[in-house]
Amino acid sequence: MARAIMLQGTSSNVGKSVLAAALCRIFYHNGYRVSPFKSQNMALNSGATPDGGEMGRAQIVQALAAGVAPRVEMNPVLLKPTAHACSQVVVLGRPVGNLGAREYHGKFNQKLWSQVEGAYATLDREFEIIVIEGAGSPAEINLKEQEIANMRVAGLARAPVLLVADIDRGGALAAVVGTLELLEPREREMVAGIIINKFRGDRDLLQPALDFLENRTGKPILGVIPFIPDHGLPEEDSVVLEEAANQPTLPGEIEIAAIKLPCISNFTDFDALAREPGVNLRYIEKARDLGNPDLIILPGSKNTIGDLLWLRRQGLAAAIKNLAARGTPVLGICGGYQMLGQEISDPDQVETDAGQVDGLGLLPIKTIFQTTKATNQVRGVITGSGPFLEPLQGREVQGYEIHMGASTLCAGSPAFKITSRGGQSVAIDDGALAGEGLILGTYIHGILDNDFLRHRIITVLRARRGLPESPGVPDFMNEQERRFDALARQVAAHLDLERLGAIMGLERPLVGPGCGC
Repeated sequence: MARAIMLQGTSSNVGKSVLAAALCRIFYHNGYRVSPFKSQNMALNSGATPDGGEMGRAQIVQALAAGVAPRVEMNPVLLKPTAHACSQVVVLGRPVGNLGAREYHGKFNQKLWSQVEGAYATLDREFEIIVIEGAGSPAEINLKEQEIANMRVAGLARAPVLLVADIDRGGALAAVVGTLELLEPREREMVAGIIINKFRGDRDLLQPALDFLENRTGKPILGVIPFIPDHGLPEEDSVVLEEAANQPTLPGEIEIAAIKLPCISNFTDFDALAREPGVNLRYIEKARDLGNPDLIILPGSKNTIGDLLWLRRQGLAAAIKNLAARGTPVLGICGGYQMLGQEISDPDQVETDAGQVDGLGLLPIKTIFQTTKATNQVRGVITGSGPFLEPLQGREVQGYEIHMGASTLCAGSPAFKITSRGGQSVAIDDGALAGEGLILGTYIHGILDNDFLRHRIITVLRARRGLPESPGVPDFMNEQERRFDALARQVAAHLDLERLGAIMGLERPLVGPGCGC
């Protein structure tokens, strides 16, 4: 049986996912076979496993930090919001339907508990340590009887719980005390320690508050983790987009406008782009803020038709079409690709009862939503023309697909040809081009993680503005490995690893990365 440790939060967005990734990396560097686990995750950022299952992006990142391939058992239940109080339910990598919050929390989620138990049992047999992440707060009284993500999971895994509080948002002491007060006595006993996260300032000035917490709760403070502004790991929650402030574009920079759709999904597609020097990535919700960017990106969406209608209501559809007519490049990925087409049909009401709606008319494709979902890791080659793709024809790209529609190319040539889908050799056209190659769409998520393609797009955009080529090409995937190590070092330096090891009953002492492990 594996040793387990569970991170629960005083609320959502306290930093559990990042801390779980850091712990996975710390245990990995200490020579353990380690796996992440989150029984139920609500997120619009997801990815595909090597065998074609869908799971939360955070657990994929945690698996990579642990040095293992992601698998759906690490996130057996994924909820993907499609509209207000409604989500698509994905169980062990496959969608099982769309449910409202009342229906899901009423009885349906209880039927999923056996799937959670089975998934955990599989990991328990194969790994030495399991790092478990809770969801929201364990003290949500209205949901406690039906929950399958917090204390019930801790009991299943025999896992001591570390309660994480975000001190940067204020009220951390009250949140810790209040959470513990609202737990049942047996649940309170399961909490083995407290982590104060996102701390800025002088630790000595905080010490009286830490002493108070330990005396009041009887729980030890295992660490005060500093605020890490640029940990560089993909975020899973669009809350980060609400908190991010757009910055003005400086001289020598190009400006890329990503449309912040109400149901935006997989905005991690743009992480590599945002880290490039000389690139200012802005998220846009209003037509008046669109300005005159060098590139417009329409991202993925979990409610493509709903978000397309929102674009029209906001005036963004007309603004995007006007800029495209004047030569501004436009890139659409997945749902954004579908929106750029001629029309979208939903005969089976997969997303909506709207039936058929007109797209933006910028790409020569027609899309029909289907009841089956494509979730695959893919490889392909560039076949398209135009300034972005033509010099790269024949080069291999990789990424993943997550979509419930099929698009038919009505004219012109595809942008890519998929040669491998889920490990199987195929020959399938993907994507479309228009506007002399400046308008581009594809189903391939992660397309911008391909360094050579991303750099080519940036080079073209800079040349159009009269700017010199940007310096260097960051190796995004290798940079991710360095970021895992850097994060683990920062967290380990502020975490009581000796006490953590004792809480977990580990036989050998834990050391931080770079400390002789």
